[in-house]
Amino acid sequence: MNTLIQKVTNNIIERSKPYREVYLGRIADADSRGVHRSALGCSNLAHGFAACSAGDKALLSEDVVPNIAIVSAYNDMLSAHQPFEAFPKIIKQALHEAGATGQFAGGVPAMCDGVTQSQPGMELSLFSRDVIAQATAIALSHNMFDGALYLGVCDKIVPGLMIGALTFGHLPAVFVPGGPMPSGISNEVKVKVRQDFAQGKVDEKTLLLSESGSYHSPGTCTFYGTANSNQMLMEIMGLHLPGSSFVETNTPLRTELTKAASTQVLSLIDTESGSMGIGKMLDEKSFVNAVIGLLATGGSSNHTLHLIAMARAAGIVINWQDFHDLAQVIPLLTKLYPNGSADVNHFHRAGGMPVVMNELLENGLLHNEVKTIMGEGLSAYTTMPKLKGKAGTEELKWKKKTLKDENKNIVSTVAEPFSHHGGLSILQGNIGRSVIKTSALKPEHMLIEAPAEVFDSQEALQDAYQNGELNKDFVAVVRYQGPKSNGMPELHGLLPALGSLQDEGFKIAIITDGRMSGASGKVASAIHMTPEASEGGVIAEIEQGDMIRLDVENSSVELLVDPTELAKRKIVDPDLSGNRFAMGRELFATLRGNVSGAEEGASIFNLPGEESA
Repeated sequence: MNTLIQKVTNNIIERSKPYREVYLGRIADADSRGVHRSALGCSNLAHGFAACSAGDKALLSEDVVPNIAIVSAYNDMLSAHQPFEAFPKIIKQALHEAGATGQFAGGVPAMCDGVTQSQPGMELSLFSRDVIAQATAIALSHNMFDGALYLGVCDKIVPGLMIGALTFGHLPAVFVPGGPMPSGISNEVKVKVRQDFAQGKVDEKTLLLSESGSYHSPGTCTFYGTANSNQMLMEIMGLHLPGSSFVETNTPLRTELTKAASTQVLSLIDTESGSMGIGKMLDEKSFVNAVIGLLATGGSSNHTLHLIAMARAAGIVINWQDFHDLAQVIPLLTKLYPNGSADVNHFHRAGGMPVVMNELLENGLLHNEVKTIMGEGLSAYTTMPKLKGKAGTEELKWKKKTLKDENKNIVSTVAEPFSHHGGLSILQGNIGRSVIKTSALKPEHMLIEAPAEVFDSQEALQDAYQNGELNKDFVAVVRYQGPKSNGMPELHGLLPALGSLQDEGFKIAIITDGRMSGASGKVASAIHMTPEASEGGVIAEIEQGDMIRLDVENSSVELLVDPTELAKRKIVDPDLSGNRFAMGRELFATLRGNVSGAEEGASIFNLPGEESA
């Protein structure tokens, strides 16, 4: 094992110790108090299986077979989650054939940042993660279940399901993906049309045709953003079946994998050492592996929030410094859009996660001594699933996957990586601390020194662009976009304008206490700036024309203003009343008032043992 990875892991174990001990004690107590239906009174149990078939009622009343909860993010507006409509029937049939039962325990909300991008609804997006965690807890609160299957794909949904699952950490868990849609038009074409529209070169009809050619059918969007980074994380943490994350939706292989995932959870119940609940399965090494996977694949910067929040639910404390330190030794092994031209379907055909994980394992860059839904270690995760046999009688098999030379433009080796540095960095300076995605940045965009253009909303920046005021070198400062200000919306809608200006030869960067999409990365973006403006962060003191230096190589972001001058400045908060109401935002006032900072996961939940009385 690489010595720096081991050092980071040891640091996490040590700082997590008091919280992890509390957490493990709680799930052990939950397990000992009875997680089976025998703990329920007769009236409770009768309510719990009233809608079941006569056969299932008999099985459930005797408490002799496992009963598995299905928690799903299905809705038929989101392309990624529409395929889940058919999954409960498939799952229940597979469980019946294995001598178990299953119940649809509950649905969780699922919203799409692609639909709400640059819209008021985006201000609910990050908070939806914690709402999903709460909804998961409600689904599992009936104490009818011996294990759970979690059906989710997209941005906040999988992290929310994970937080909820870890709260019920005594229950064995398997996460079930839906799969990507087939590839549509190329990402280069899509981006070009977006920039042409921002410049007024094409009309809305042309833009809509382009977008519809990219997002065109059921399944997950195929670019490597937050949704597909979620799938990578579930696989590298051992919560998916091996090689299953990027198998296309609505295919025979996808269906067989869903059946296999349904029964795999049964192997985790009542083992020789007791049930393998998710809270016991995932430890500090599991979360270090998750960070390594994110860095090695150039995954979404949103996970510098989500992974922290997920880990905290298990009493594990990771921070941005851990990401930064690991990035020094984790190479970038994939070239996926927005870091390259390939999408996740191309990635899967090139060997996908099995090849990446094998490469990391063979070079001592991934913890192998971890528990997964497949048992001890990660050797199973270097194999790819296939259907073998005649049509109608195929069997699901796994085979070792190796990297072929013709695919090295998509997946590389540790010896010859696309970059020797992982895809994320932490920038620090007198403005504060922030995250930057480096995997898609060209060398000439790693150092930007330019005057500030200051905006208190993304709409103000768009107006300035449309008015022709930004045809110059500048650093856009977009503030009051943090979790306490307005829920920390994604600002990906600014990228067509900023990208167009960058393509024209201007030196462009952005600093914000808001977020960027997992599909961002072309423009140097110091995001998640903390302290945020609403907390009195220095970002609130920046004035129009101030010089700012963003230096990725030296991990710094500096406001080039004399400290004496800066100390004299007074913060004048803008009127934020406009983002307090409409589109449901008034219902989230309590969350905005109680959310933690970005480096603590922008969460409303405390670490185990830190809850207020």
